[in-house]
Amino acid sequence: MNRLRKEMEVFLQCPRSMRLLLIANMIYALLLPIIEIFVAAYVMRNSQAVSLVVTYQLAVYAATPVAFLANGFLLGRVEAKHLYAAGMVLSGLAIVWMMRSGTLSLLDIATSGLMMGLATGLFWANRGFLALASTQDNNRNYYYGVELFVAMLASVVVPALVGWFLTATVRYGWLGGEVNRAYQGIAGIFLALTAASALIVLRGTFPSPANTRFLFLHFHPLWRRMQALALLKGLAQGYILTAPAMLILLFAGKEGTLGATQSIGGVLAAFMLYTVGRSASPRHRQIVFAAGLLLFFAGAAFNAVLFNAWGVLLFLGCLLLAKPLLDLGYNPIEMRIIDAVSQLEHRNQYAYFFNHDLALFAGRAVGCLFFLALARWGSPTVALRYAMPVIALFQLLSIAIARQARSAESASTAGVGK
Repeated sequence: MNRLRKEMEVFLQCPRSMRLLLIANMIYALLLPIIEIFVAAYVMRNSQAVSLVVTYQLAVYAATPVAFLANGFLLGRVEAKHLYAAGMVLSGLAIVWMMRSGTLSLLDIATSGLMMGLATGLFWANRGFLALASTQDNNRNYYYGVELFVAMLASVVVPALVGWFLTATVRYGWLGGEVNRAYQGIAGIFLALTAASALIVLRGTFPSPANTRFLFLHFHPLWRRMQALALLKGLAQGYILTAPAMLILLFAGKEGTLGATQSIGGVLAAFMLYTVGRSASPRHRQIVFAAGLLLFFAGAAFNAVLFNAWGVLLFLGCLLLAKPLLDLGYNPIEMRIIDAVSQLEHRNQYAYFFNHDLALFAGRAVGCLFFLALARWGSPTVALRYAMPVIALFQLLSIAIARQARSAESASTAGVGK
């Protein structure tokens, strides 16, 4: 209890807007597993068509960059916290729209997907800016440590609870034993929590960027290094999301111990990340970032060398730690560079968030095309075995680029100070 009291005192010492943003994000973190897992499960249950699941995802992907672009034009006219809150509530409305009945038409799926894509764009376009506006460089490790701690716990606990509720609805005859009614109940809770999270954000005081130009082609050399980091980060994002499922289906099948291992490992990783975020200072973030990159490479190498069930387990164990460590190191680096470059170039900070998302998209496209090329001219097995270690090896370049960016940022800010 003394330890908990001490941690609460640390939290209460943070600025009010930072506390409110953290609370809102922690509530919304409980909802992200539903968006990532159970929406697709609902579509599959009620359509039995993989094509409709893909249609939903395509609608989400099509609307997200549109929302990013529209958000750039709205900033300055509408406060960032209102746009952020709108993204949260719109995601709840999108799920309620989809789950309002047990029958799904192509129009229902496309409409829900477009709504979710707009919500996703508004959410992520403003999330980084509000974090930048409400934190300082000396408390960003703590901010992201708390945020990732809750997200990790949610990614383990929430799917288990929702899955148990859906199964128990049929087993015990709750809600008439109809799974779709259970989904509708989940959608109602989802909408209520998004509204609560939005109301908390609206209580904060956050500066909004001026309504100025945010589309640029030429940037300071320091930002070009950040673009390179974003490109390399995007290379692996598709693999991080899809490779675990493909490898589990290939080797692990339905082993009951796999889910338990991931759950226990996720909880341990969450507490480890909170400790890192709580104790690490800005000078440690390069080490944290490098540790995440090396763990991802180690996991990919284990999978390539062994390429069996043990290799999958080792890969998942490394990825479980690597993914949040990468975010914990990468996000504060990005925020500090945006701080520096926006002062050097006297530009709207949103210009860098928008440009950063474009660099991520370019990296994702290159990574996916590389995987498809290996699968096309080699085989799916070759792609699963060797694409990840090659991408992970390229990602190790990020260590040197991040170090160079840190040196360039220090020199640039020193020049501004003079």
